Amino acid sequence: MEWDDVRVFLAIARHGTLAAAARSIGQTQPTLGRRLRALEQSLGQTLFQRTPRGFILTEAGMAVRSHAERMEEEAIGFVRTLAGQSQALSGLVRVSSSDWFGIHVLTPVFATFLRKHPQVSIELVTDARRYSLARREADLGVRITPFEEPDIVQRRLMHMSYALYAHQDLVAPTGDGTGHALITMDSAFAELPDVQWLRHVLPGARVAYASNNRGAQAYMCAQGMGLAVLPCSLGDTTPGLRRIDVGDPPPGRDVWLGYHRDLRRLGRLRALIDAMVEQLGGPPA
Repeated sequence: MEWDDVRVFLAIARHGTLAAAARSIGQTQPTLGRRLRALEQSLGQTLFQRTPRGFILTEAGMAVRSHAERMEEEAIGFVRTLAGQSQALSGLVRVSSSDWFGIHVLTPVFATFLRKHPQVSIELVTDARRYSLARREADLGVRITPFEEPDIVQRRLMHMSYALYAHQDLVAPTGDGTGHALITMDSAFAELPDVQWLRHVLPGARVAYASNNRGAQAYMCAQGMGLAVLPCSLGDTTPGLRRIDVGDPPPGRDVWLGYHRDLRRLGRLRALIDAMVEQLGGPPA
């Protein structure tokens, strides 16, 4: 059995379609189809039921999935261990973060770092989902909540302040905000501290626009569509916005960075982390 065939099996099991699985591992859909058929023929078992909605694991497929995942852990651990020995300041570092944070906070740091270390390549991936550090979907993750995965080395990178913003020509709200419009996170993020603060401070205001994308919120706020609680790193750099003082500011958030312990001696990763901490002002580890 070839490890690449096991990767194909796991990708299809996780994503449910050949197209999505192919994108996840960088292969073509026809190639995955051929590899899967060859694997099933070599095993003498059908691993997936083909349906109009996609691929569903058969009993045989479900029985071997946990074994395949353990094979994956060992294979990726093998690569991580070797990668973690390199002290050279060259090669690729893959970083995951939210979209606005990657653009407005991390990219300026990366630009300074790359001017100093031109042999290093940084790949920034921004997505709503959390990339797996154990499977090396990313070498370094940046999040607003601590990491809960095992074997992750983490530290607080910075504290992120928030403020209430409005278009520079918008009249500031008074009282409970009646007559004003709000721009906020969508309902899936209704429990976030800044969302709760906004509803508490301006209970009479109506929600005009909601999005899980902070950049979209900032754009709508700059168009004069309403008041928005934004990270100061984003709001202060968005043309046309000004801060609105309604007393106590919204609660801030800590930002955490993490990487797998097997990469703790990777020279280029350590150098990048040191640069991020130095420029963004995190406390000592």
